[in-house]
Amino acid sequence: MATQDTYHDEERQPAVAGSFYPADPLDLSRMLSGYLSETKRTVFAEKVQGIIAPHAGYMYSGAVAASAYKELDGLKFDTVVVIAPSHTTFFQGASIYNGSAYLTPLGKLFIDQELGSKISQISPSKVYLSNKGHTGGGTRQEHSLEVQLPFLQMMLGDFKLVPIIMAEQEWDIITALGETLAAALKGTNTLIVASTDLSHFYTAEIASQKDAIIRAKVEAFDPQGLYKSIAKGEAEACGGGPMAAAMLACRKLGANKITVTGQSDSGRVTGDSREVVGYLGAVIYSD
Repeated sequence: MATQDTYHDEERQPAVAGSFYPADPLDLSRMLSGYLSETKRTVFAEKVQGIIAPHAGYMYSGAVAASAYKELDGLKFDTVVVIAPSHTTFFQGASIYNGSAYLTPLGKLFIDQELGSKISQISPSKVYLSNKGHTGGGTRQEHSLEVQLPFLQMMLGDFKLVPIIMAEQEWDIITALGETLAAALKGTNTLIVASTDLSHFYTAEIASQKDAIIRAKVEAFDPQGLYKSIAKGEAEACGGGPMAAAMLACRKLGANKITVTGQSDSGRVTGDSREVVGYLGAVIYSD
């Protein structure tokens, strides 16, 4: 059973600025503006509940991420919940960051401690306050949540953050997180972001086949089918748990449709189709 923590006056410093994306604020803003200017909104939904976006280095997945984040143009949210997988350390359940802020080159994002506390009290053995996956444990700090933040800062400006890292992605954890978020976020003006890449290091042809399975489950708004396809090895997504949890929560909060905004793989950037990583962007909304 996981141990519930309390909030601390700790700020999470950027770990992959200068590698996954530019460390200089001006260079970063220019890169983001470039990606966002090269894509167009396709959905124009007034009630966006969630976003699915990749988390590779921006040169590889930035265009796909921008296709999803562009759908937030003109929208405002009080808080953003970002759910991301752990690549660096394993722990039980899902960890809500118990610090005071996440920092990026574009500025400081304050943690919504009131909402985070509310979330942590609903299913505390599975979804709890901790620094695990954020600043605690592992020799390399996690990138999958951090890389979403500059896009959110560019699109939304001022908002509070609830960062959640999932290390355990079994169905009971997914459902606990999804149901917990739905209960805690009801009546709030909150966006949910799920961070994920798709298949890793297959040929572009095989990757396309595997990633098509994920895309079909996403477009069908089928979180359990998504989980099962990954569990059976039919498809891959390192953030399958975050995706499924976000889908469950968004559906309970009133969303009824998911539109894929972009899809690609690393080979289209590198020119090497022998081993690629797949990327997908999507928007979750009510029509």
